[in-house]
Formats: sequence, C-alpha cells, structure tokens
Amino acid sequence: MKIKEKGNTVIIKRVDENLQELIQKITDQKKEFLSHHLVIDLNTYNLKAEEVLLFQTLHDMFKDCKKSFAIVVTDADFNELSEDITVVPTLQEAHDIIEMEEIERDLGF
Repeated sequence: MKIKEKGNTVIIKRVDENLQELIQKITDQKKEFLSHHLVIDLNTYNLKAEEVLLFQTLHDMFKDCKKSFAIVVTDADFNELSEDITVVPTLQEAHDIIEMEEIERDLGF
C-alpha cells in the first residue's frame, strides 16, 4: 500500500495486496490515521457490493472519531453498493465529500 498525505486527509492506494490484507494493514496502523480523514483508493479494483461491507469496521472507527471515510472505485455499479459507506468514482469527489462532511460537523449535524 502507498500512503500519501494531503492536508488533513490520508490517501491510501492499494498496490498488490488483497482487500483483507489492506484492511488489516490499515487497522494495524490506525493510530497514525485516526487523526485524519481517510480515502482508500481502489481505482484499479473491481469492487463488489459484498466487499464494501469488509470496510464497515474501519468506516465506523473514523466516524466515531468525527473523521470522514471514503473509498474510490472507478469501475463499480454504484446502485448496488451500500449507502452506509461512501464510495465515489474519483479522488476529487472523495475530497468534495470530506469538505461537505466537515461543514456539516461544524454546523452540528
């Protein structure tokens, strides 16, 4: 996995690990990430609806810390994916979602 920081956001890009390995690596290093918003870039991965649920625990950890969590997948059927976890087609949309969620938190929603 490759890790890149952009402002208050950490972007993790899957390199060659499977989803379980990626999730485990992020979970093992969660103390380093929980003070940031997290974007997981699975750009080259064909994410299936049931695989989104593998990220539920990570999603919940970040939401509990009042941080945003998004997954970027360009090639997915977004109508079939869970609405509980934010899945977007581009990094720009992930950043836009994070900005909107920050505004909502600032306003007390």
